[in-house]
Amino acid sequence: MGEALLSITNLNKRFETASGPVQALHNVDLHVQQGEFITVIGPSGCGKSTLLRIVAGLDSGYTGNVTLEGSKIGGPGIDKGFIFQEHRLFPWLTVEKNIASDLSLRNKEVRQRVDELIELVKLQGFEKSYPRELSGGMAQRVAIARALLRSPKILLLDEPFGALDAFTRAHMQSVLLDIWRTNKTTMIFVTHDIDEAVFLGNRVVILEPRPGKIRQIVPIDLPYPRKKTTSSFQELRLRVLNQFEKVDELELTDGAGI
Repeated sequence: MGEALLSITNLNKRFETASGPVQALHNVDLHVQQGEFITVIGPSGCGKSTLLRIVAGLDSGYTGNVTLEGSKIGGPGIDKGFIFQEHRLFPWLTVEKNIASDLSLRNKEVRQRVDELIELVKLQGFEKSYPRELSGGMAQRVAIARALLRSPKILLLDEPFGALDAFTRAHMQSVLLDIWRTNKTTMIFVTHDIDEAVFLGNRVVILEPRPGKIRQIVPIDLPYPRKKTTSSFQELRLRVLNQFEKVDELELTDGAGI
């Protein structure tokens, strides 16, 4: 393997609170290769979202090194896309204008790129629709397309399917994998769902709280598309679950993390 696209080395992050300092992340080391799909799982408050925000350049005040293609991440930029749990679409803009964001659809190249993305996320026929006219899953597809508009080097997803019903969530997992395989964009996906983590990821990063640190990284050596009912999937799910239960035991012993 060559040099990692994303390198996180000895990352530490501390927050100041009214009751004193809280160590959110402690000595986190993670190296992500170009084209990988990494899933991150852990209990609430273990620093999953903080980790994503640091990689996105949205959070600073940490120690350690975080680099993208060898350059230190100093702030947000078009080379990093971010998807939140809420779609955060502009309610007064149509699907195509939400995807174009601050760029004009009168520009031929922008128009072509938006059309390509609408096809990629399978929203043909809804170009002129407004967010209120879309289902939750469709709105998240628009958000993903918008994040991909400027061809980011890495896409960061913070529990993007957490608010969806089980059927829509399963559908969106398959849609996202199709986008990943077609677009070859490196992805880091935060979730609370063990099945989701194993279904999507090349590797599952398990975080433990107080302070947030990596307990184990589990490689998922299963071909795509995956079926959650197969014995091989269940074996890997149990392996991750076993580590996750040990994290729960730590949390019960030490108290909740932040």
